Amino acid sequence: MPKIRSLEDLIKQKEKAKEKLSLRKISDKENLITLKVAMGTCGIAAGAKETFEKLLEVIEEKGLDNIRVIQTGCMGYCHAEPTVEVVEPGKEPILYGKIKGDKARELIEKHILNGELLQDSIIGETHTSINE
Repeated sequence: MPKIRSLEDLIKQKEKAKEKLSLRKISDKENLITLKVAMGTCGIAAGAKETFEKLLEVIEEKGLDNIRVIQTGCMGYCHAEPTVEVVEPGKEPILYGKIKGDKARELIEKHILNGELLQDSIIGETHTSINE
């Protein structure tokens, strides 16, 4: 975080923080994609907080407004943390494991934007309700 040296710097930081928070808010859009990042103890220890921030960063960078990123508790895949479940309207959720750094960017660019599954990172399909 850059140092705040003036009121103008403080206002800029406040606006950036507001933008990041708006990416987390739930929207009423029908085409809303949800990325669930497991933030149980094992997930956090494996880097889930960094994954969460990276996903928000890439979403903001690409100007995507149909994606929300939320945190969940442990999903039971401790061996594959950090895990991210992708829930797209009308599709079965897909669970990815070992999503760190550039893999988070790849998840957005390949899966979300181009519809390509990251075969090497799939843990499996989950069977949660699509309307959650």
